[in-house]
Amino acid sequence: MTLPPLTILLAAPRGFCAGVDRAIKIVEMAIEKWGAPVYVRHEIVHNKYVVDGLRAKGAVFVEELDDCPPDRPVIFSAHGVPKAVPAEAERRRMVYVDATCPLVSKVHIEAARHAENGLQIIMIGHAGHPETIGTMGQLPDGDVLLVETEADVATVAPRDPQALAFVTQTTLSVDDTAGIVAALKARFPAIVGPHKEDICYATTNRQEAVKAAAPRADALLVVGAPNSSNSKRLVDVGARAGCAYAQLVQRAADIDFRALDGIRTLAVTAGASAPETLVTEVIDAFRARWDVTVELVETAQENVEFKVPRVLRAPA
Repeated sequence: MTLPPLTILLAAPRGFCAGVDRAIKIVEMAIEKWGAPVYVRHEIVHNKYVVDGLRAKGAVFVEELDDCPPDRPVIFSAHGVPKAVPAEAERRRMVYVDATCPLVSKVHIEAARHAENGLQIIMIGHAGHPETIGTMGQLPDGDVLLVETEADVATVAPRDPQALAFVTQTTLSVDDTAGIVAALKARFPAIVGPHKEDICYATTNRQEAVKAAAPRADALLVVGAPNSSNSKRLVDVGARAGCAYAQLVQRAADIDFRALDGIRTLAVTAGASAPETLVTEVIDAFRARWDVTVELVETAQENVEFKVPRVLRAPA
């Protein structure tokens, strides 16, 4: 039987970013250094395939420090943690390694500096997301106010409208965030912004690649986890860019092929915590049903690399 033709527009950059790659290496190196089990507070990154792979090597994932025995190492996830968490680990004399993405740590430092200068912080982010919890937890309760939408800006009630700064979650929609920032500046003209954009390079690059591919496609599939903020934003970006069908899938088994019947062009990308092997799996699933031609849609090249903590590095 002759297979129908399908062009896959493969977005680039896609998949693992430097912060995710570093966090995974930290867990693997910790297991190598200290042996199993090594405990990880929260999923190291938001991807089931990655987490299951590390669990098989000896990582134990827990949600709170209280779930970790004091005599085993604990790693803090790439999303960052409130200041109270490492403080409690030190009080309990635990060995811990902080795998917070350096670009998230940059936001933490920024917020602390603004607070030292007497400014109250407004954070643009998603309530309940571990990165938002970690950033807001760098300062005492009440020192950071959360806004999620432009509508929230109208109701936020700072202590002093003349003494404000804002920071953002690193994995937000670039376009949505620009609208919220504009609303903040309109209501609070004196508000201080970050020295350099808080939304990370990887989030921005992956969204730009989707904007380039999605308008040309009948459908868009984003490989990523349902609890991955940056992956869900890629779906939103694709839909906004004009793609009539934009869906998040964790693996090839999640693809609804009935909904894709008759398509001739498919855009494929992956969130920053999704490994390339899952992208290959998705493409192979289409090769089994279509005569596939892959076209790379590349909008940027990435060569960022973050060092692992000194405690895990081999002696010079």
